[in-house]
Amino acid sequence: MNLLSKIYGLVSLVRIINVIITFISVLAAAIICSGIPSLNIMVLLGAAAASLTAGAGNVINDIWDYETDSINKPNRALPSGRVSKKTALNFYLSLVFISLIIAEILGWVILAIIILTHLLLLIYSIRLKKIPLLGNFVVSFLTGFVFIFGGVIAGSISAAIIPAVFAFLINFAREGIKTMEDIAGDRSAGITTFPQLYGTDLSRKLVSAFLILLLLFTFVPFLKGYYGIEYFLIIMAVVDPLLVYVIKSLLETSPLLNLNKLSFILKLNMIFGLTAIYFGR
Repeated sequence: MNLLSKIYGLVSLVRIINVIITFISVLAAAIICSGIPSLNIMVLLGAAAASLTAGAGNVINDIWDYETDSINKPNRALPSGRVSKKTALNFYLSLVFISLIIAEILGWVILAIIILTHLLLLIYSIRLKKIPLLGNFVVSFLTGFVFIFGGVIAGSISAAIIPAVFAFLINFAREGIKTMEDIAGDRSAGITTFPQLYGTDLSRKLVSAFLILLLLFTFVPFLKGYYGIEYFLIIMAVVDPLLVYVIKSLLETSPLLNLNKLSFILKLNMIFGLTAIYFGR
């Protein structure tokens, strides 16, 4: 195996798109909470620490998901053999170490948050993800907490609450879609998920309910005067139509339903939602 293939494998382990979204989310939260368009070195370091933590969480999750991914996603770095478990573990420990070094520079509060997040991600990979809905809740909570983290760095948390709620709702729905997509592999690995217990039909309805709640929530910041017309226009032109499309797709019991596509749309829609908040603040 050549070096380029191994590097590509390591990059895929951290879910580079998720890492970038985490980095941008912290920056956006810091700007929104501080009201200052420029970014200082402390914010950039905080975003780096959060991104490395998210990347480390993805790596350790793939290590524990090796058997499941061998069935659900055999082309991923570990089951495909592009990266060995030992290399992945060393990579994980390196990401943890670097994130802690950066966090220590930012002070004990940030360091404590990063340490607790690493522990929660580890516990999630080992145990919590096997508990129906609780694992989904933990991942969604941490995604929303990224914005609170950005607010902590900026010295003001209140303005981060709306994007945090938005991120939580859209990611809880996305995690629900992913559990429906991974039923076969989860069952073979002994992981009991909500779709296994109650079926995909009820799972679709539950995810759709959260997306409808999110759809209604998108109007609140504008109606309350928290965000301006720019926010409303982006929400109406892009974010809400995509939410409606995903809801409609889920409620249609078509055997050709592409869950992976819907998951990607929600991930993309989170970026559009952050864009709306940024320009409408």
